Amino acid sequence: MKKKATFLLIAGVLGAWFIYIPLPASVEESWKLTWIMVPIRATTGLALFADYLGIIHFANSLMFFMGFLEVPPTSDENIIVTETFFNSVPVRVYVPKRKSEILKKGLLYVHGGGWCLPGAAFYHYDYLSRSTAHSLDAVVVSVNYRLAPKYHFPSQFEDVYNALKWFVRQDVLEEYGIDSERIGIAGDSAGGNLAAAVTQQFKDDPDVKIKLKVQALIYPVLQTLNMNLPSYQDHADLPFLTRSLMIKFWSSYFTTDRSLEKAMLFNQHIPMELSHLFQFVNWSSLLPERFVKGHIYRHPIPGSSELVKKYPGLLDVRAAPLLADESKLRGLPLAYIITCQYDILRDDGLLYVARLRSAGVNVTHDHMEDGFHGLLAYIWLKIKDRTENQYLSWLRQNL
Repeated sequence: MKKKATFLLIAGVLGAWFIYIPLPASVEESWKLTWIMVPIRATTGLALFADYLGIIHFANSLMFFMGFLEVPPTSDENIIVTETFFNSVPVRVYVPKRKSEILKKGLLYVHGGGWCLPGAAFYHYDYLSRSTAHSLDAVVVSVNYRLAPKYHFPSQFEDVYNALKWFVRQDVLEEYGIDSERIGIAGDSAGGNLAAAVTQQFKDDPDVKIKLKVQALIYPVLQTLNMNLPSYQDHADLPFLTRSLMIKFWSSYFTTDRSLEKAMLFNQHIPMELSHLFQFVNWSSLLPERFVKGHIYRHPIPGSSELVKKYPGLLDVRAAPLLADESKLRGLPLAYIITCQYDILRDDGLLYVARLRSAGVNVTHDHMEDGFHGLLAYIWLKIKDRTENQYLSWLRQNL
């Protein structure tokens, strides 16, 4: 009896530890968030453990679990959903059924997931694309770009770029009834990274005659230089994206070589001779005062130049859009950026807002004071509805 009681006590303590997550007091519906996190922590923990043992890459394990949350391309009473290829890149297209005397808007959507995870078929992205197409009377194209660890940078960038170039072809626009002057791009997290990078390159492409009107970036990841920004320090272990997991995503984007991941964990992956680049992510001068309070700015510790030579994508603006110089930012389309207070990527977005405005770009910035990374994926939470409504409202007014 005593042994059983001891076992139950230990099991109870471990269960409580596993379920309990110390969330900030201002987070709304924290009890819902806690229970949502239980299966996510379980699957992520199993995937990371299998990865640690060398059995299978963590992203491949997570893709297996997330496959159960994929939905087929099913049309409904409002939207026609089809799957096709844009310049050999698989896409899912959402076309409103309603008849209109004017041409429709067009939006290319780029999903997140650390360049490793899900795709247009994931339930959240399917839901968001349907909602966007219906709410805006817009044709939405959701891109299924190639994923790490099988494919590395710049494959993901190239797929999104090529899909967008195909989308803005005159014959494609005519086929879907899209106004060539009302085309935008949007993405969340790693998708926000790809959307920002593609937008920068698209602006100066001499082969592109039709330009983007807007870019919408939802809690984007934008820089590779400093893994110890204030938001990385303050929210390293908060859901749904921890510092260690983000670094694992970054590393997997470039390689399966663990040496890069280890160097980034210690913030020692940029050599001294390239330290001048830190001006682009100098949070002491670029972030609003309230976000730097209590922090002292220090340059990351210089690392070996071998990693940058081996993986030049680390400093490529197509992978890290925040590293673009001002001339590259000048003239970019109207921007909308969402950041979340309890998100390690908060400062990436804030830094980009500051740099875009400095370059003369018109930016609308919505900061979710009680928000956290990935919140648009959780349809049971009120903050998801508020954030999605703000996003759609901005697109409705500006696209």
